[in-house]
Amino acid sequence: MSLNVKPTTAPAALAPVALGTALVLVTYVTPMATVTATAADLGAGPAGRAWILSSMSVGLAAALLAAGVLGDTLGRRRVYLAGLGAVGVGALVCALAQGEVLFVAGRLLQGVGGAAVLSCGLAVLAHATTLGPERVRATSVWGASVGLGIGAGAVLAALLDQVTGWRTAYVVVVVLAAALVVPTLGRVASSSALVRRRPDVVGGLLLTAALAVLVSMLTEAREGVDGLVLALALGAVVLLGAFALVERCAPDPLVDTGLLRDPRFRSATLGSLVVGLGMIGLSAYVPAHGRLALGVSLMTASVPVLVWAGASVVAALLVRRIPHPLVGGGPVAVLLLVVAAGQLLTYGVDTAGELWRLSLAMAVAGAGTGVLNAILGRESVASVPADRAAMGSGANNTARYLGAACGITIVVSVVAAGATPAAGWDAAVLVVTGVTVLGAGVIALGSREARRPTG
Repeated sequence: MSLNVKPTTAPAALAPVALGTALVLVTYVTPMATVTATAADLGAGPAGRAWILSSMSVGLAAALLAAGVLGDTLGRRRVYLAGLGAVGVGALVCALAQGEVLFVAGRLLQGVGGAAVLSCGLAVLAHATTLGPERVRATSVWGASVGLGIGAGAVLAALLDQVTGWRTAYVVVVVLAAALVVPTLGRVASSSALVRRRPDVVGGLLLTAALAVLVSMLTEAREGVDGLVLALALGAVVLLGAFALVERCAPDPLVDTGLLRDPRFRSATLGSLVVGLGMIGLSAYVPAHGRLALGVSLMTASVPVLVWAGASVVAALLVRRIPHPLVGGGPVAVLLLVVAAGQLLTYGVDTAGELWRLSLAMAVAGAGTGVLNAILGRESVASVPADRAAMGSGANNTARYLGAACGITIVVSVVAAGATPAAGWDAAVLVVTGVTVLGAGVIALGSREARRPTG
């Protein structure tokens, strides 16, 4: 046996972990619905608005892999609980902030906390379940919680913004994070790697800094390429190069590069990156498209996002009833094509009367996304050694939210470059659809190469 695990049952750990995951996604999407009111209240300009939208992505992308490694080393429940605390404290800072700097600091803290919850939560489920139907059920519920959090967050933020103001959504997150501490202590077992590895402190600091600088560069690039953007790009390249050199010499590297030779790990990681680049980037802009191009209210503009999230929840829960195990890159590639079809169906939606078509298209994309969430979560921990499950989960989620930060930037930039909001939307749809199809092709090719006989 390779793990130091206190026995528990899957149903006991499943509820608090799924709810914690949903809470992270609730607070992740909150500014996307309320950015106009938030920026006005905080006195933020165009650059400040970009940071309001992206600051949690910076924290997530920078800390996910490091949080996973810490979970494997120090204990997954311990790091998970610390993450819940950081999400709650960060939300409190956001609720009380009177300026954009303090608000962004709170969002960065929420990102770091969310990284711990996402990476260690999925690892907890992997070690609380056995391979087979039990693991499929747990990862299906986990995948559904991602869609549930996105849908609930969009609706909650829009509703509270109209009734009591944007700050109330963050107060709700504080309360929910505190409420989850007790069930997590009671139902989630302590687990960690039996063989403790030497912490790769230098590698962790370099990777965290590199990802933070990279996402910061993408955020600043929304306002155009200038000296600061170029400096950040150069800094990211230098830090990533230094990280690669350090990892080659480290006795216990932060990232086991040998895992990249595993086609399942590659497919899961690239699949998550493509979902972030394409679907998360597009869906994040849907409320803005509804208001700017279709001329509908924020609540009405949030309906397609709710439909997308609802379809993803149902699809993720139905994964356990599919007789085929959906293992490897082939199913990931096919499901990405389903998502791409849904994305393409949103092309040309430029009047309020076509909101139904936008909702239908998002339902198609949501169905594909929901199944992907379930199987990518399962593959991310099944394709790594058992005592590195949190690292596998962290790597997978790092790809997803680094992709999301890039995807949101791409969509916003392409829409802004259009002659009209509707024309910009159509261009963005074609771009993200192309990215999704390309990703599906690369994964399918890699999967075919992996099956080819080598003798």
